[in-house]
Amino acid sequence: MNETNLTTEIKTEPNIGNRFAAGIVDYIIIFGVTFFLVFILREPNDAGGYSLHGLPGLIPIVFWLIMTVGLEVGFGSTAGNYLVGLKPIPKSGTNRKLTFKESFKRHLLDPIDMLFFGLVGIVTIKNTELNQRVGDLWAKTIVVPIKSLSEIKMR
Repeated sequence: MNETNLTTEIKTEPNIGNRFAAGIVDYIIIFGVTFFLVFILREPNDAGGYSLHGLPGLIPIVFWLIMTVGLEVGFGSTAGNYLVGLKPIPKSGTNRKLTFKESFKRHLLDPIDMLFFGLVGIVTIKNTELNQRVGDLWAKTIVVPIKSLSEIKMR
């Protein structure tokens, strides 16, 4: 079966609730660890608050990269997507893990998709043929239920 046939067999769905829940799970973990690191490694700043300086300032960025791109490339989905049964795949419909480039593009635009409490992402998902958010459009990826991929394997 070629890639073109797979795309017609895979039915994408908006899955707004599951996608929202997955994002909440992922970013609660990311922000939780980031705040913990700032608390542990913090240095007082001139504004009376705390911040990270130098190399420790890169730790939250590296952690974000591992939790989003690293997990997708290594395991096929982020922790949140795995918990709700979703998997990002290439737009072609090929059942494979995303490449670093595809995953990085998807997640680099997470802040845009999350604008106005996710409204940008929701509107984009609802108004694109393959239910893609802005990051998916740029990366040429789709998000599908894991069960739909196992149904294709069984045919």
